[in-house]
Amino acid sequence: MDFPRLRYFSFIGLTALFATSCAPDESPNTTTSSIDLELEAALRDVSDGVGKDHFKLPSSNDLSAIPQDPKNPLSPVKIELGRRLFHETGIATAGKIDGTMGTFSCASCHFAGAGFQAGRFQGVGEGGMGFGLNGEGRVVNTLFPMDSIDVQPLRTPTAMNTAYQEAMLWNGQFGATGINAGTEANWTPGTPIAINELGYEGVEVQAIAGLKVHRLDTENDLCKQMYGPLFDAAFPDFPQNNRITRETAGLAIAAYERTIMSNQAPFQRWLRGYSDAMNEQQKRGALVFFQEANCATCHNGPALNSMSFHSYGMKDLDANVESIFNIPAEDGSRLGRGGFTKNEADNYKFKTPQLYNLANSPFYGHGSTFRSIREVLEYKNNAVPENPNVPITQLATEFSPQNLSETQIDDLVAFLENGLNDADLFRYQPSSVASGNCFPNNDEMSRVDIGCE
Repeated sequence: MDFPRLRYFSFIGLTALFATSCAPDESPNTTTSSIDLELEAALRDVSDGVGKDHFKLPSSNDLSAIPQDPKNPLSPVKIELGRRLFHETGIATAGKIDGTMGTFSCASCHFAGAGFQAGRFQGVGEGGMGFGLNGEGRVVNTLFPMDSIDVQPLRTPTAMNTAYQEAMLWNGQFGATGINAGTEANWTPGTPIAINELGYEGVEVQAIAGLKVHRLDTENDLCKQMYGPLFDAAFPDFPQNNRITRETAGLAIAAYERTIMSNQAPFQRWLRGYSDAMNEQQKRGALVFFQEANCATCHNGPALNSMSFHSYGMKDLDANVESIFNIPAEDGSRLGRGGFTKNEADNYKFKTPQLYNLANSPFYGHGSTFRSIREVLEYKNNAVPENPNVPITQLATEFSPQNLSETQIDDLVAFLENGLNDADLFRYQPSSVASGNCFPNNDEMSRVDIGCE
């Protein structure tokens, strides 16, 4: 297949990306009230005295401030390549099903409108069709062989704020450093986990492994002809005949993912001195979060997450009323961290997720069994486990009744739903991809739903 030559990595496109990724704010409103001062004090208490700076996300164009893998330094051209490949349905040429070529992408399960998660309870890559308004209308095409449909066994994690995760997935299996040092015996040859052998951090390992797992071919003619100049510019230290590979494509995608941050959320703007960025209820909710509810015990730092693993006795994906596909009865993902480490003490423990833009895709818990933020808060407030398969001995000590009032829960919902919501994640999307295809999906039904015919 012939493609028109890509304009040499378009400095205009790069300039636009970095000009809009974190737009300058107007002059801050520095008028503070008693609740602002109380919230500032609470932040100091849960950050060992550091205060507001401990929770700030950097600008997406301030590359020196973004946590990155030393083996994959960030550069504007590498990020731009990753941004395009992430959304490029034209690299979907390694599928198992006839008729699906060029119809899906990384963004099929991680798109901006859903907070870079899937817009449904179970993400669907190859073999899915449709999009709906925000991904909720994507369904499995039942004309295809069911055992070839590409679905995920757990709730799709977000690709946003991943710069603050050294290990990826709910069980933390991807990543060769940090908490995964010493787990080499579990990097089973021939499986996606073996990508850890390359020595990269979690974001990079997941991106490289994900391209193969989700049947995306970054060495096809499209990449060679259309994205070749970008690969050359992004990886000048690689031998020229080794610049367009699954590894380099994954590194570019990981570089892009590290810049996807919810740094325009009201709480982030409040941290930067805009005292009116959050309303009074959101500020009260933030106080509940950092004080009475003790959420910062696990949800801390710029992404309000951590590399800790806990069991709250939540149900698995197949407990949903909707049809769930391709999850074996003995699927190891149900064991969480223990499914990777093979340590029984880690069974049923799942990684602490980040908390921004949760409302964009209303499915919560590793099994998507909660459908509102309030449901999750009430579940944790009551602390009655719902999964009969989880032994009481495995439940986290933090999973105990919190005795929050309805008013406190109302305020906490306001903070999580609105105070932590970055309303313009579409700034991270490209306007188009080199293939000219629709994205995040390019099947016939999706093209109609998205309106990009």
